[in-house]
Amino acid sequence: MSSERKFVTENIRRVLLKEYLMKAVDRAGFGGVDVQRTPMGTRVTLITERPGIVIGRRGAAIKMLTNAIEKDFKFDNPQVEVQEVDNANLNAQIMAEKLAFALERGWHFRRAGHSTVRRVMDAGARGCHVVIAGKLTGERHRTEKFKEGYIKFCGEPKLKFVRQGFAVAKLKPGVIGVKVEIMAPDARLPDETDVAPIEDALKILPEMADKIRPKQESALAEAVRLDLEAVPKEADIMADEPKVEEKKEASS
Repeated sequence: MSSERKFVTENIRRVLLKEYLMKAVDRAGFGGVDVQRTPMGTRVTLITERPGIVIGRRGAAIKMLTNAIEKDFKFDNPQVEVQEVDNANLNAQIMAEKLAFALERGWHFRRAGHSTVRRVMDAGARGCHVVIAGKLTGERHRTEKFKEGYIKFCGEPKLKFVRQGFAVAKLKPGVIGVKVEIMAPDARLPDETDVAPIEDALKILPEMADKIRPKQESALAEAVRLDLEAVPKEADIMADEPKVEEKKEASS
């Protein structure tokens, strides 16, 4: 098998594993999965909102999950680790599943969309973008978007700072797709720069001292020269005094 086929096969297997875990731990709040190969086997890190449901009593549930991953997906010696998400309102996948569940319970799509955006922004996110698509009202397909704050749609900031989650709500008219995009609170965009003082810059980059100090001294000398030129000379002041007296005599 060529290397390209190996990459494609491995990625397909990871996508299938993610879809399986989304269904298997939906009650625990699936927040994402990370698969890493190690010399001891395969480490599967599962991020959930309620880890106790995934682990089960005396670890029974996580043992069944580990056996299923090993037999169905052919991972070598899988080691499943469960982590609790720090803030569920900033996890795009968890918020997408909560939004889909709210639609299944009968919430109006506008109420559910605005509520999700408000919860995400109150948690401290820089921006949130929610897309709901499907048979929302009537027989025709519609797409509704809800956005607040600052969000990126392309480029490196999109790949680095924007997290995306997707879920499906199954209703009587049909399925409704839900997509949630959240920009992290600590996102720092390329145009956001801070200019440090020269003293702090020299502490960070001491090798720049030979280049910065001569320019600083020349700028200081130029400022002093301009200040001296701006001060009027004594001869000019004495020359202007008779003119002032003549004007006073003429006015009298």
